[in-house]
Amino acid sequence: MRFSANLGFLWTDLTLPDAIHAAQAAGFDAVECHWPYDVPAPEVKAALDAAGLPMLGLNTRRGHLDKGENGLAALPEREKDARNAINEALKYAEAIDAAAVHVMAGFASGAKAHDTFIKNLRYACDAAGGRTILIEPLNRHDAPGYFLETTKQAYDIIKEVRAPNLKLMFDCYHVARTEGDLITRIADLHTIIGHIQFASVPDRAAPDHGEVNYEYVFQKIADMKWPHPLGAEYRPTASIEADLEWLERFKSIG
Repeated sequence: MRFSANLGFLWTDLTLPDAIHAAQAAGFDAVECHWPYDVPAPEVKAALDAAGLPMLGLNTRRGHLDKGENGLAALPEREKDARNAINEALKYAEAIDAAAVHVMAGFASGAKAHDTFIKNLRYACDAAGGRTILIEPLNRHDAPGYFLETTKQAYDIIKEVRAPNLKLMFDCYHVARTEGDLITRIADLHTIIGHIQFASVPDRAAPDHGEVNYEYVFQKIADMKWPHPLGAEYRPTASIEADLEWLERFKSIG
């Protein structure tokens, strides 16, 4: 198994370039991030090249944080802002050679929000070139009111958009909290999954405790011949290095 460090949660006390080097030193095979836009892209690309790590993906901007926004792509009347965020993310992804962009839906509901999300996703997929566009259901406990809630909803949207580069970001933490039955869902959805993330349930910490037996889950994913690094998107409870006992143990799965 190979693993990616999500630098939105890990080594947040460091600059993004320094966090990339920390992930490489800790034994990760790749990195991913949330919102890197305050750091000049050439600095990030230089760190990635020096560390020899790929950047798997980044997120579109959330919007007005002072208003509690968490994405724009499903918000009616915000199409211009959503597309500006998509363009910005794709431009940054190209500059650092990131493989994917997660288009964040935001807090919305109803038919108009659905239609808005579909239109913005088609725009993103057309503009992405060879990059993957990801959508991610967020659980109702952590993100109540988020437009995209379940893997079934994501599946239906992906089928409606009908773009080969639109994929599901399957976060085991979110899916476990909302739906459960992780192995069956991964097996059923594997043809549309673009990235897999994980964290312990329910506390979203390192994957070495909690309700989900990740040793079993990762073995099943390995048995499916999943070819990409899995994303460690968890909140460390102590020093990150103290939490990393799981990494070497789980890297031996396969």
